[in-house]
Amino acid sequence: MNARLLCGVVAGPLYLAVGYVQAFTREGFDLAKHPFSMLSLGSLGWIQIANFVVSGLLFVVAATGMSSVSKWGARLIGVMGVGMVLGGVFTADPGLGFPLGTPDAVPTTFSWHGALHAAAFGIAMIGWIGSCFVFARRLGGLWGVLSAVTGVLLFVPMAFLGDPAGTVLLYVVATVGWLWTSAVSVRLSTV
Repeated sequence: MNARLLCGVVAGPLYLAVGYVQAFTREGFDLAKHPFSMLSLGSLGWIQIANFVVSGLLFVVAATGMSSVSKWGARLIGVMGVGMVLGGVFTADPGLGFPLGTPDAVPTTFSWHGALHAAAFGIAMIGWIGSCFVFARRLGGLWGVLSAVTGVLLFVPMAFLGDPAGTVLLYVVATVGWLWTSAVSVRLSTV
């Protein structure tokens, strides 16, 4: 397998593994209401910041390996990776009781870094969703269907952001999305 595509295989599972380990070990973190982005806060926040940056860079490298199969699909995966890097550089705002001692409410205003984090999330999602549809057309058949379904699924949580059900839904859908990205990276190594 091409080493650049291997980066795409590893990036999603790495992000998920590091995120879920923290989610179950960081005091006060609740998967039912806190997105992974909030793990960037507090004394151990550097772990999630590094997770965003390393995983994002792995996706950017993977994009260079995908370009021989689909230039637009590769560019959009690259956009997703850049969005993840920016999401690590610009941290989310505290709220919903995390880190411990933070008021148990949604913040009413964004800091400049919180606003840039939200924008980075949007950039990453646009790239990711777009890549699903580009690869759906490029790969066709079963892979095309799986790619299109993943793209549609990635849209769903956007309607529920800020709601606890939306946070849980985001975890489920994003897990599917990262696993799709890994699977497509494997598939592209055989094209």
